[in-house]
Parts: sequence; C-alpha cells; structure tokens
Amino acid sequence: MKMKLLPALALAALGFCAMPAATVHAQETTRPMLRISSGAADNATLDPHRATSTHDKGVVSQMFDGLVRFPPGSADPTKLEPDLAESWDVSDDSKVWTFHLRKGVQFHGGYGEMKAEDVAYSLERAADPKRSSFASTFVGVEKIEALDDYTVRVTLKYPDSGFLGRVSDYHGGNIVSKKAAEKLGNKFGASPIGTGPFAFAEHVTQQYVKLVANDQYYRGKPKAAGIMYRMIPSDSARELAFASGEVDIIQGKREQRWVERARKRGYDVDIFEPAEFRILHLNRNIKPLDNLKVREAIAAAVNVDQILKYVGKDVATKGCSVVPEGYLGHDCSAGTYKHDVAAAKKLLAEAGYPNGIEIKSIVSNISAQQPIMEIVQAQLAEAGIKLNMEVVDHATYQARSRKDQSAIVFYGAARFPNADAYLSEFFDSASEIGSPTAMSNFSHCSVADESIRAARIEPDDARQLALWKDAQQKIHDDVCAIPLFGLKQVWLHSGKVNYGYDLKGSLNLAPPITEDTTRLAD
Repeated sequence: MKMKLLPALALAALGFCAMPAATVHAQETTRPMLRISSGAADNATLDPHRATSTHDKGVVSQMFDGLVRFPPGSADPTKLEPDLAESWDVSDDSKVWTFHLRKGVQFHGGYGEMKAEDVAYSLERAADPKRSSFASTFVGVEKIEALDDYTVRVTLKYPDSGFLGRVSDYHGGNIVSKKAAEKLGNKFGASPIGTGPFAFAEHVTQQYVKLVANDQYYRGKPKAAGIMYRMIPSDSARELAFASGEVDIIQGKREQRWVERARKRGYDVDIFEPAEFRILHLNRNIKPLDNLKVREAIAAAVNVDQILKYVGKDVATKGCSVVPEGYLGHDCSAGTYKHDVAAAKKLLAEAGYPNGIEIKSIVSNISAQQPIMEIVQAQLAEAGIKLNMEVVDHATYQARSRKDQSAIVFYGAARFPNADAYLSEFFDSASEIGSPTAMSNFSHCSVADESIRAARIEPDDARQLALWKDAQQKIHDDVCAIPLFGLKQVWLHSGKVNYGYDLKGSLNLAPPITEDTTRLAD
C-alpha cells in the first residue's frame, strides 16, 4: 500500500565546525538571532545518535531531520508526516518498508545532497550499540538497503506497530551525512552535520552553542538568522536574563507556584506534552528490597496525592501505571497503591523488620528531583523507613544510579508514546543495570519479560494490547516501581517571539525553532 501521510565566567575550550561563507552568516540586521537557555551547564554531545539528555536533544533537534516528522508543536504519533521521505510503501505483512526520498535536500557545510546511502548509513549507525545510545530501538530491523539514490528499503524481523516513529525526527531516526560522520569519527558530536533549518557554527564550553540559519533548507529560508543557546544553569540567573531581555526563550521551573508567579508577571508560559513520567524504581538487588513485603510496605508508605498537590495541577498528572498516560497500551486496571501507613508498618513486621528499615538513595540536586525526594523521605519515615539521601549533582546521580548504588531510584523520562518503549527500557530484564544490554531497568524487574517480548512482535492489535495490560499487571503486583506523576514541560517565551505554530507538544522536550519562527527586532 502507498502512503504519503500517516493518519492520525571563565572562557574554556573553543570548538568550531568549518562551513562555507554561504552557510555561516556575519552579523545580520534584517534577521535577529533567537536567544535560548535550557538551563544546561554545557552540552555533552550534539551527535543525534548519542544525545540522550534533555539539554542536548533540544539543540540537536534544530539541526537534523528524519524520514518522517512530528509536525511542529505536536507529540502525537498519529500525526506523523513526510519529512526527508516524500512517501513510503508498506508490504502486506508490514515487514518491508520502502521510502522514497526527496530530491535536492542539501547537508550543511557543503557535504552535498542527501541520498539513500546517507539514510541507510544513518539507520545502521543508529542500530549499532558502539555508535548509538538508541540501538535497542532498532533490534527488530533485519536489513537496510539503498536501492538507488532516492529509495531505501527496510526489512523487519517482525511487524512493528511503532516502526514509523523509530525513523522520525527523534533519537535514532535523525539522518546524518555519511561522508561527514566517517570523516569526523568520534568527533562528529562536536561538529554535527545534518539537513535541518539550522546548522552548527560554534561551541564555547560552558558559555554557549551557536547555530546559524541554513538558507538551503528544503522547506525554505529560516526567518531567524540563527539560535544562540546560552549556558545559564542557575534558575534565578536564567529568570533574570529573561526579564532583562538578554534571552528570548527559557526553560522554566516545573512547579505550580513558579508558573503562577510567572503568569502574574505577564510572562507567556508554555506548558506542553509529553510529560516526563516520574517513577520510584525499587532496587531488589539491594537488601531488604529483595523482599516483596518490604516493597509493598514502601508502596503503602508513599502518598502520591500529597506529592501531586505539591507539584501542582497545571504541570502534573497522577500516574496509575508504569506506562505513562497517553501512551498506546497504557492501562490502569491494576489500580494504584493505597496509601496506608499502618499497613506499611504491618508489612514490615511480617517481613521480619518490626523496628523498621534503613535504606540509601542517591538523589540529584536539580529542582525537579530533590524536593520530591525530600517529601518521599518524610512519608517513608512515618512508616519506620529511614531513607538516607545522598544529594549529588545530576551527572553523578546518573552515573551512580547506574552502578546499583541506590535502593530507590527516582527517574523521569519521556519516550516515544508507545507502551513497548517504556516497558522495554525500564522493565525488561535485558535492560537491567549492569547487563551487557543495560538501559534503565533500575529495579532489576523480570516478571513481565514474557509478555513484554511477546507484545513487541505481536501483529494483532487487540492481542498486543492484552499483552501490554498483562505486563503492567505483573509489574504492579511485584512492586517493581511506584508510579508518581507525569511532569509536563514548562518554558517561557518573550512576547516578541512567534513560534509559527501552536505549541501543544514536543518529543524533544523543548519548543521547536522552525524556519517560520520569528522574533521582533529590539
């Protein structure tokens, strides 16, 4: 079948990417630069197949395209539309996808026209765990072929209901220049070459990343001269820079009180999907959490409604399953854990701990995590569970959590809105921390492996949904994790900025800057 649309400060090291004069602009007076701060202290990599942090993904998304894309301002997978592929064919068994590419699309930096060999190379690179952080996304791919300059065929091992999303402008679906990637090797992340509306110009460590308009962009010449991403990790300093007009768009604090204060000041507040889903992962590799009754006691001691009240109604939604609300396959029939301090104490006594327990958690000092964990700490204390929190910077929290040093891991993430994406990364034993194919299974959960893996290759929609439901029930009963809430994205934009679209969602967690985004001159 033929498809055209899918329904539904100290100056540090300086790094440059050499570009022809036609791409890098001098100071322009007719087109202003957009100035943005995501709160990053720096960018770790701008390689789209390696960029996993929220801060990195936001910058990367302006420089790269996928075969298909989410329309600007949308995170709805039913609305995916053609991007570098004009159209595609799908075989009757849904295992062979043939993409027909746009002609004349140019890579940044004089690297020539984007062709099928670049697409095949990019997808193979994205599927290679040595070169990609998203290799697990492509485990169902059997073969990728460039049939001619403008035709790419992808053969799957089994039908995959989420395949089109895997080749979208998100994570591993971004298309890179084969010539540039092979030439630059592991330095590609410091000099990225894509086809997007903006091209990399320079990166000054802990100061800024500068992108410039790609006037050869196939959708049209950008209305902005470029984007300056300022490194302002301090919330107060970032707000001050916004209030003074030094920056045009900033990431805000995802707290109800902050949002209400910003609105009172007359700021334009953007609250959009997807929510980053917050979960408490209970690490059964650390005693006594290997005991089911202890895990049940922790679940009974946590008062999610109290946490939600603190976070706020505008920015958070209560979780009822380990699969976030809005994801295909999300199912809440297992119910939520009932808050009951007396029951928690009784469960601990039955587990052999009548005097309570003491456990340790590595906690990030970022504003989206530490205050929540302080609330959890107080709640657990009421049930006789002493939570010793070691508060560290976010990078250290990530590293140490992935070394099994935390009994409770507070983790938030937004993924492609399909149950398999979440279940496979966080609850399949193949993704256990410390395993050769480790992702983010901090709890070392394995009870739902059979259902998760069967659903992944199930061609029948109803049967797939039933398998995802079964997986969520088993994870709930084994108390692998405690769902807390989905935390939406919160940004501010100046009244001088016009995005050029209606911002309802962005899978890359930052407002997309497109060729139509404008800012009034000062």
